[in-house]
Parts: sequence; structure tokens; C-alpha cells
Amino acid sequence: MAKALYGHMVAADRRLVAEVATLRRRVADLEALVERLELERSLDLTLDPVLDDDLLTSASR
Repeated sequence: MAKALYGHMVAADRRLVAEVATLRRRVADLEALVERLELERSLDLTLDPVLDDDLLTSASR
């Protein structure tokens, strides 16, 4: 009986290991997405004043 219980636990552990690996990959993907979006946002905020000045300059001509 102990072998049967151990076998059941090992099978459950394999599923859990696979699920944890999938979740870790998903978390890593989401972290990369957040990093990319934060970078894009910071670039947008940095370039906005430049773009606004260009638009004002060209509108006044």
C-alpha cells in the first residue's frame, strides 16, 4: 500500500511540477511585457514635449 501511495504522490508531483513550470514561464512572459510597456511609456513621456514643441513650431509657421 505504501508503494501505491508513493506512486500517487509522485504522479501528482509530476503534474504539479509541470504546472509550476508553465506558470513560471507565464510569469516571466508577463514580467517581460510589463518591462516593455514601461519602457515604451517612459519613451513616450520623454518624447512628448519634443513632439509638442514641433507641432507648435510648425503650426505657427
